[in-house]
Formats: sequence, structure tokens, C-alpha cells
Amino acid sequence: MKFMKLGSRPDTFYTTEAVRSVSTEVSSDLIIQIKGYRYLLHKFPLFSKCLRLQRLCSESSDSSPQQLIQLTDFPGGVEAFETCAKFCYGITITLSSLNVVSVRCAAEYLQMTEEVEKGNLICKLDVFLNSCILRGWKDSMLTLQSTRSLPLWSEELGITSRCIDAIALKIHSHPSRLNWSHSTSRGRDDSSMCNGTENQRHRTASKGWWAEDIAELGIDLYWRTMVAIKAGGRIPTYLIGEALRIYASRWLPNICKDVNGSNKQHSGNDQGSETMSDITSKHRLILESIVSLLPTEKGSVSCGFLLKLLKAGNILGASHSSKMELARRVGLQLEEATVSDLLIPSLSYTNETAYDVDIVLSILEQFMQGQTPPTSPPRAKTSFEKRRRSRSAEHIDYEFQESRRSSSASHSSKLKVAKLVDEYLQEIARDANLPLSKVIALAEAIPDFARIDHDDLYRAIDIYLKSHSELSKSERKKLCRVLDCKKLSMEACMHAAQNELLPLRVVVQVLFFEQARAAVAGGQVTDLPSNIKALFVNHGDDTSRIQQQLGSKGNGPTDDEWSTASGLKSPKSKLSTLRMKLAEEDNDLDDNGHVRTSKLKGVFSIPSRPKRMLSKLWPSNRSGSERH
Repeated sequence: MKFMKLGSRPDTFYTTEAVRSVSTEVSSDLIIQIKGYRYLLHKFPLFSKCLRLQRLCSESSDSSPQQLIQLTDFPGGVEAFETCAKFCYGITITLSSLNVVSVRCAAEYLQMTEEVEKGNLICKLDVFLNSCILRGWKDSMLTLQSTRSLPLWSEELGITSRCIDAIALKIHSHPSRLNWSHSTSRGRDDSSMCNGTENQRHRTASKGWWAEDIAELGIDLYWRTMVAIKAGGRIPTYLIGEALRIYASRWLPNICKDVNGSNKQHSGNDQGSETMSDITSKHRLILESIVSLLPTEKGSVSCGFLLKLLKAGNILGASHSSKMELARRVGLQLEEATVSDLLIPSLSYTNETAYDVDIVLSILEQFMQGQTPPTSPPRAKTSFEKRRRSRSAEHIDYEFQESRRSSSASHSSKLKVAKLVDEYLQEIARDANLPLSKVIALAEAIPDFARIDHDDLYRAIDIYLKSHSELSKSERKKLCRVLDCKKLSMEACMHAAQNELLPLRVVVQVLFFEQARAAVAGGQVTDLPSNIKALFVNHGDDTSRIQQQLGSKGNGPTDDEWSTASGLKSPKSKLSTLRMKLAEEDNDLDDNGHVRTSKLKGVFSIPSRPKRMLSKLWPSNRSGSERH
């Protein structure tokens, strides 16, 4: 820490009760009163350097031998005034980054300028600030923090802006040209820097050594400092993002954890005099300021950190614009998220669900808008076109291959997000207040090609049906329309065939595909009708692969995968179960009160004729979207 000493005389100030005096042979003729303290001083040394005291004394009507001057709005308090008074008496004073701001503001108030006397205190303080304080990292940080006690005076005198510019300049500087007296408030950081070699110091500096130091600033000074750092354009965006994460872990409770795993929060002294409403408002301001500072580049901050900010925004009641901005940024890198990240608590009075599903839907919408569909493969060239193509023209394919690579990444992201959404549905499906419409909206937000299989989606539907036994038949049918039975694995089919919560039509579809797969696995592929073969070909199933897969999975699902899959029955017993369900379906009444005749009753009356079965399930004149 840099310091400066002025004056040469010993300190002769002494205290008697609440009165401060100077030990001299001359009696005092001036009384200065500041916040309950009285100073018995002399006019000559003070008036020779303080223009304001001269004017106040000349304007006063007090003609007593000891003239009284009250300084009610004096900046810096009694300590700053006493430092200025000692300077006037020539008594030695010590200036450093800890008191230079308060003394500079006090000197400005007393008008200790060069017009009154050459080499006055203001001039000396400005030289000390520019030549010493602002040249060091630690002194600049301490000085900037001390401006919080006198924000208006510091702003008017330009001290705040000069400190911020000096700090930003040091961060932009090359490590070899940096004064290494940093780490203002962490002894552990200082020791770690001192114990390493010079190369280790340079490595630490290149990775954002400044982030933890500036995290000690209040949000107003921090915001201005980060704006100045970003404006320089020399700091990588990932370091900006890491600095914001460190600041959030320091000031927002339970949002992040540092490397040691301990939460960093406000100290008890800071919060003791504040109400809960004040603390919440302060945290909300911090959150919204961090959101405004987020770099625009994708990947500059992790998706998990963005979702933690979003959770904190819900808890603190952040503005709608801040939450939508976070949702937009999360949508750009949603493939990095985990299910626990998406479990955002819902604290809205209008929403009774445990988790905020609406914000997840908004994130999914942003994700789909930010992705591009997979590019179709290029058309195969004819032999004539190949002969005409010159060797140099092959370089034209470079940009096309780059676009294919980008589209492939987008396709991969959608596959990951589809898996993520299905697992998220399984977590929220147990919520008794979760509306059916939101479950369907989440399931339909994912394009069909992104779900390679529907096992996870079926598991989510099964959990939802068990947790919402009050659903009507029409609602269960509506929910199951999002399920594609052709994409269910053998384990899922075996479970679904015995699931009494599923609509009858879904069970019929499941059993049909299971019987068709069994036929393929039994070597009867040539006996299958052409339309069944086409169905498997269109779905992408290879008959040899299906036969091999069935052979390896013939033992059925484990209890861990399907809790109700114990005691699985053979296909023959499943058909018996289906006939019982069909009989029950025949006794049901339709919506008009008439006895409903099952249109599927004849499907399994001749199970050895799969072609007739297929024609009954899906007439040739109906589209795929109407089959459900």
C-alpha cells in the first residue's frame, strides 16, 4: 500500500471531554463544531489555507473573542477535518488509499485550492492520486471501495471514474506490465500468488485473477467497472462470464458455490439492520444487473449458471424482461442442461404447480427457433455430371460441407434436448396440479425425428396416469396421442400390453407391433404381407436387427426399469387379456348414451391373419396423424 506524509511538526492535538484543542502558547480564537465535536483552533493557520472558513467567518455576525462556525454538512466527518486542520498547522499527516477520498472531499469543502496558497492540500492530493494510488491495483481497489461512503462528492470530483478507468486499464494490460500488488481482501489468494513461480503468476493472471477482487464491490460500482472492462474489448467473453458467476456466488444466496463448496453470502452485519424486503430488493437489483452484463456470445456462460439465475429470478420476483432474456439465452444452449437445472420452482400465486412449466416451454420455443433442421444429403451425381466436373471445382463443396456439419450439430442438439424433455416430464408428472395441456405441450414441443425411441415418453405418460387417476377416457386418449407405439422397445411394449391405465386403442397397437416383431424374429418374414413389411421399412427397422435384439432381450424388463412388469405373460395370454378388455369396451356407452360396439373386436378374432388386422387398425385412406 502506498502512502504519503506531509508536514514535519509533532502532533499537538489533545482531547478534553468532547473538545479537541491544539497545545500552543496562543489562546484559541476560533471554534469549529462538527457533529457534536468542538475544535478550539486559531484563525491564522486555518484562514491561510481554507477559503471557505474565511468567507464563513466574514459573513458571521458573531463578534465574540472565540468565533463559532458550525459545519453541519461536512464530508468525511471529524477525522477528515482534523487531517485538514493538522495540515494547516504543519503537523505530520499520513495519507493512503484508506483516507485519501475523505480528505480530498474535505479539502474540496474547505476550498483548499492553489488560489489561496501555492502547494495547498488539494493539489498535493491530486498528485498523490494520479502518480501513486491509481498506479497500483490494490490501492486503486481500496480507493474505489472507499468512495461508497461519499458517493456524490466522489462522483463530482471524478475520483470514482478515475479509479474505474485505472482498474479497467490494469485488467486490459499485459501481465508482464502489471503491478502485482493485488488481491485486496483475501490473504489466501495473496499467499497462493506468492508461493508460485513467475510463470504461475502469469498463468493465474491470464485466467481472470481480477474477478474475485472486483467481486467485493457493491453492485453500482461493479456494474460500472464491468462495463468499462467490456468496453475495452480485450478480455475474452468466457472470462467475463466467469467473473459474473463469481460475483453471483458472492452476493446472491444459494445461487452458486465456490470451489470449496461453501456458499458465499452477505455477512450478518450487513443484513442485521435491513428488513427482509430491503434484502430482497437488493438481491433483485443484483440479479437484474448481472443479466444486463451477460456477454452476447453463445457459450460465454454455462447453461447451468443461466438456469440458476432463472431460479433466483423466480424466487426474487425479477422483472419479466430479465427472465425472458435468461430464457432466450438458455434456449441457445439447452442441450447442456440437466433435469435438475430445469426444475425451476414456481412461486406465482396464479400457478399452483410445484415447478414453473411455462418458463420451460418458453425455453423450448427459443431453442427450436435457434436451431436449423438437418440438411438433407446431396443428390447423387450422374456419370455425365462427374465427367464434366473439373478437379478445381471440387473446392466449391467446402462451404456446403461446413453447413452440413453445422446442421448435424443442430440435429444432435435436438436429440439431446428430446431426451432431456422426456426425463423432465417424468419428474414433473407426479405433480397432482400439473394440467394435462402442459404435459401435451411439452411432449409436442419436440419434433418427431428428435425422438429415436418413445420409451422415456411412455414412462412419463405412465407416471402421469398413475398420479392422475381422475382423468377421463377422452383425456387419457388425448394424452396417448403423443405416443408412437412403433418407437417403443420390446421392454416398453411388454409393459404397455399389461398397463390397465392405457386406452384400449394403444394396447391394440402395442400388441399388434409385438406380434409383428415376433413373426419377424421367428423367421416368418416372407409370410408377412407387403404392407407390414413396408411399415417396418418406413420405420427404419432391419429384420435381422430386430431378430437379434429380440433374442437378447427376451427375458423382459427388470423391476428397476418397469415397476409393474413382473409376471409378464406370453403373447397368447396377452390376447386373452385383450379379449376381456374388448368385452368390457362393448358394454361401455359412447358420448351420445348409445351402447358402443367395439370396432376392434374382430382384430384378434383371426390372429393368424396380420394383413386383415392391419387393414382394420389403419384403413388405407387415413393419414398417419389421424390414426390416434
